[in-house]
Order: sequence, then C-alpha cells, then structure tokens
Amino acid sequence: MQCKKRGDMDSKMMKGTSFWLGVDVLRSAIRLVVMVVLLGYLMVWIMMPTNMFWLHWLPDIHAKTDSKFFGQQGANLLIYTFPILLVATLGCVYLHLGKECVDHDRAENSRWALWKRPVLVKGPLGIVSWIELSFLSMFFILLVWSISASLHGMFANITHQSAAKIGVKVWEAKLESAGLMLSLVGNICLAFLFFPVTRASSVLRLIGLTSESSIKYHIWLGHIVMTLFTAHGLCYIIFWAATNQSSEMLKWDKIGVSNVAGELGLLSGLAMWATSFPRIRRKIFELFFYTHYLYIFFIVLFVLHVGISYSCIMLPGFYLFLIDRYLRFIQSQQKVRLVAARLLPCEAVEMNFSKAPGLNYAPTSTLFVNVPSISKLQWHPFTITSNSNTDPEKVSVIIKSEGSWSSTLYQKLSTASPKEHLQVSIEGPYGPTSTNFLRHDMLVMVSGGSGMTPFISIIRELIFRANRISSKSPRVLLICAFKKSLDVTMLDLILPLSGTTSDISPLQLQIEVYITRETEPTRDNQKLLRTIQFNFKPSTSDVPVSAILGSNSWLWLGAIISSSFVLFLLIISILTRYQIQPIDHNTNMIYSYSARSSLNMLFICLSIAMTATAAFLWNKDQAAKEMKQIQNMDAQTPTRSPGSWFHNADGELEAFPHQSFVEATKVHYGERPNLKKIITECEGSSIGVLVSGPRKIRQEVAAICSSGLADNLHFENISFNW
Repeated sequence: MQCKKRGDMDSKMMKGTSFWLGVDVLRSAIRLVVMVVLLGYLMVWIMMPTNMFWLHWLPDIHAKTDSKFFGQQGANLLIYTFPILLVATLGCVYLHLGKECVDHDRAENSRWALWKRPVLVKGPLGIVSWIELSFLSMFFILLVWSISASLHGMFANITHQSAAKIGVKVWEAKLESAGLMLSLVGNICLAFLFFPVTRASSVLRLIGLTSESSIKYHIWLGHIVMTLFTAHGLCYIIFWAATNQSSEMLKWDKIGVSNVAGELGLLSGLAMWATSFPRIRRKIFELFFYTHYLYIFFIVLFVLHVGISYSCIMLPGFYLFLIDRYLRFIQSQQKVRLVAARLLPCEAVEMNFSKAPGLNYAPTSTLFVNVPSISKLQWHPFTITSNSNTDPEKVSVIIKSEGSWSSTLYQKLSTASPKEHLQVSIEGPYGPTSTNFLRHDMLVMVSGGSGMTPFISIIRELIFRANRISSKSPRVLLICAFKKSLDVTMLDLILPLSGTTSDISPLQLQIEVYITRETEPTRDNQKLLRTIQFNFKPSTSDVPVSAILGSNSWLWLGAIISSSFVLFLLIISILTRYQIQPIDHNTNMIYSYSARSSLNMLFICLSIAMTATAAFLWNKDQAAKEMKQIQNMDAQTPTRSPGSWFHNADGELEAFPHQSFVEATKVHYGERPNLKKIITECEGSSIGVLVSGPRKIRQEVAAICSSGLADNLHFENISFNW
C-alpha cells in the first residue's frame, strides 16, 4: 500500500516536472521568435534612410501587398505596426507563463547584474548603467546614420540644373531636403516615445524594465523629438520665406501634407516642451501636468499632417499606449474603498484601501491616487508599503506632505472632523512582475526622507519569508537619513498593525537612523510622537482595489491587443474596399487624406474601446461572483473587521509591536552616514545596494558602487521621478 502511494507521488512529481519543462520550452520558443522579429524590425530602421529601401524594397512590398482592401496603407501596417504588436502579444503570453518561474527569472537577472552597474552618475542624463549606455549609444548611432544617409541620398540629386527646374537656388533646395530629413529622423524618436509611459507594457517587461523606471527615457526622447521637429519647422519656414511661398503656411490640402495641421501640432508640442524642463516641472507641477494633456492634439494633428499611411511608423507605440490609457480610464471611474488612515506627526498620512483577495503585487509596486475633492485631473504615484503576503486584506500607501496636492490632503484629514467618507480613485498597482533581491547575501537599503517607503514592502516580504518559507533570507541593513526626529515616526510603518503573527527575529535586520539637523533627542518631541488614526465608512458603490483585468491580466491584455487590431483591420478593409477604393480608382476624385486619417483614428479608438470594455466587463462579472462566494464563506467564519487593523494604534515611538525591532534600531544625532565606509565594509559574495530618495544621495551611492572599490556591489535605483 505504501509502495502504491509512493508511486502515485512520484508520478505526480514527474507530471509536474514535465509540465514546467514544457512551459520553459514554450517560453524559450517565444523568446526566439521575439528576437527574430525585433532583429528584422531593427533592420528596417537601418535600411530606411537608404535609396535601396525607398527605390527597391518598399515598391516591391507595395506591389505585393497592394489590394482593394488595404491599399498602400497595408504595406506600412505590415512593415511597421504588425511586428511590434506581435511582440507585445507574445510578450503577454510569455509573462503569463512566467508567473511561477521566479527562480529562472532570478538566474536571468543575475546574468545581467554587471551590465546594470552605473557608469555615469552626474550629468543631464542622471544615473546611467552600462546596459542603458549601450542602448543609448546604439540609438545615437542609428540617429546619426539616419541623418547622414538621408542627407547623402538627398543632396546627391540636388544640382544647379535640378534646382533651376523648380525655380530655387541650390542652398534653398538643400534646406528643404534637410527639413524633410529632420522630420524622418524625428519620426524614429516619436515611434519610441510612448513605450516608456505605457504602464502595463509587456514590451518593457520583456527587456526587464517597468514604466516607473523608464520615465527618464520618455524625457530624453521627448527632448530629441521636439528638437528635431522644431528644426524641421524652422527649415520650412525659412525656405518658404526665401522662395516667396509664405502662403504655404496656410495650406491644408486635400491630398499630401497638411501644413496648417503640422504648425498647430508643433505649437502644442512646444507648449508641452516648455513646461517639461525640471525647474518648471518641479516648481509648478500643475502647469506641467495640465499642459501635457496637449499630447492628444499633438498626435491627432501629426496624423492629419502626414497622413495615416506614414503615421503607421509611429503607430505601434501609441496603439499600445492607447490600450493602456483606456484601461486606466475604466479603472479610474471606480471609487475604491478607503477604510482607514493614519496621520503621522512628520506630516505624512498612511491611506489603507480594501483589497480584492485575488490581487497580488510585487514589493516596490506603485499606485496612482486621485482625490476628486482636491483635483479631478491630478494623479500622483506612491509606492505601496503593504505586502500581498503580510497584508492580505488591504493596500497601503504613504503620502508625505511635500507639494500643494499632498499638503492639501494632509490638512483635509488633520483639521476636519472624523471622516464619514472620502472619495478616492486609483490606477494600478504597477510594478515588477518579480523581484530579484532574494539572490543577494545582504541588502543595503539607503534612503533619504520619505524615500524609505519602497523599502517597507521589501522588509515585510523578507519578514514573511523568514517566518514561513524554509529558505535563507538575506541580511538587511537599512540606512535612513532624516532631517528631524519627527520623521523617525515613519519607522512605525515597517511592521503592519494588522495583528500579524510574523516575528522579526528570524530576519537579520539592522536599522541605522541618522538625524542630520538635531544634535540630541528632546523630551518635548517625545511627547508629540503619537499617531492619529481614524476609520472611514465606505459607500455601497465603493469597490476593493483589484486588477483591472483579473488574475490572468497578461493573457487578457494580449487578447485585447490582438483582437482590437484584427477588428481594426476588418473595419478599415471594408472602408477601403467599398468607400475609398471606388472613389480613388473609378472617378477623377481622390479621397481626402484628412478624412481617411480621421476615420482611421476613429476606428482605432472604437476597436480598442469595444474589446477592452468587453474584457473588463467579463472580469468584473467573474470578480463579483468570486466576491459573493467569499462573503458567503465569511458569513460562516467571522473575520477581523477593518477597524481592528488599528486597534491601539496610538503609541509613542518606542512602543513597537516587537521588542526585537527596537533592539535592531540605532539612532545617530547630528551626523550624516559615511556611506562609502558602510557599504564597502559589508561582507558577502553578493551585496544588493538599493537607494531611494533625493538626487544627491542617489548619486553618492551610485558613485560608490561604480568606483570599483568592491566587486560584490549590485546597484539598484528604485526611486520614481517625474
């Protein structure tokens, strides 16, 4: 009998092993296909500036793909749009299959560890790693190649005779060609501009990035795009003025390029560009935020300017952004259930939201929060401090009172009477699919001010693993630099007050706190170090925080990408066959480029809205059924009420949930941490150095890790910066 049971167990283990082996093989096949497609896509970009591409490749492709259903637009969709949407769809499948393959992903991350070391620390580009510098260099080479090859091909055909035939001088003809070249190169940058701001992007996840860590790429690309497009516009303005064709600036032709649309699009782009520089963005954030909504007009006018066929070059990035933006819009229309809040004496507030049981997120994930009573349009990102394992019923974020929006929120909660209800909307959570900090022997977390919030969820995860999972957890050294002792109360939030039975003692945790502007503790402050907590009565219309597409969100996202594109192709083929084709080929008229572009944009939006809405409603229905089942089970087995999370929450700084937490903390007054000495003296074959906080402290830590003083340091910057 025992032999039979053992045989059954062995059979199950073999089936499980073969299943995961099959999953790994499938993921490897997807990686291979994605690599081949991306190499082909890169080859297109390399060949685009050459005469070979325009005189031979593109005409042959047009001849083979030109049909009554898509026309010449079909070739551009095939060359530029389809490959990236295919990669995005395959990426969704790859990420879905990899949800359980955490060990493989960690091994893959370890192979790239050396490439992730910082090489540039100070400068306009910020902190740049070797892999970022490599990609930046390749992108710069692509731009230089595109400029030089385009100019060489264009200028070779400009002679005194050719210029005289069109009634211009040689320099004027070259100026016009230079303006055209600048637009072609600018379109390369525009094609990549929207990838970094697509929050739920499978393309970014495939290359190990998140939208939060990629914002700087969007900033770099935005500056390049506007520099090239501004130069493009100036070239044509000078050309028209020199050749007495100023009336061209007021033309909106039925076919070809629409100059007025281009000029209006450039003006909207300049408005966004002017308000995006750091001094304006940080001091007048609202102006930057609201002005950036002009991107809608910028893209629409760009498409009207060049036509939908040429816009297919930049379409894939914007198409994926549109899907993400629409899903965010649907999620933002729901009011989430805010159950409680804690006010800290350091002018910070912890907001706690009810969480759907099926929602899981990795440490360092972020949540975008909107409070309509403060601003209906402003959304601000905050790192989630709760943990899926230690906080199964709630999602928490900490908001430090530092700007006008956060200060208004803190005053609203601190000065008013106890709140019956506060309307809050969220988008997210967003973050890495998995974390690789467990591969290190030791973690050194360096924070300045409120920069410690990303580390709270990491420490909670490590505490959970140290108590429940039989695996070795890394040693942890948390270095916190605060200006005043009041800020130390943020350490109260490291351990959840949700009645958790997790013990901190199995985790080797050491906390070094540095108070830089106070030389000694004051008894007056000790009396003030108390938190204020209060609960909210949720509205019946409020919902728990949940994933917009359910637990299988990557599969659903892939289905939306593929089905919406197929639906768009179906609609546009019918339009071309029965509306555009008869006019273009059976009459002396030509279908208006602006009308064609407008209809294409409309059908893209409709296709995305229809498929995404259907996916959302299906998952919403499934989530409601699961919630009803859980409520029926809870009716039989009573659970803790949300108010019990904060029972006896008021307490002085020393009243931590566990005495071992106090023993792990050492406070230094009137000094700054000697980071170079602390980090380089850490022992272990692999030291993960995580930093979050002001730019100065991030640059200092990056400089230490890139100095070569120790070979075992692995740097990671997890700060979110606009």
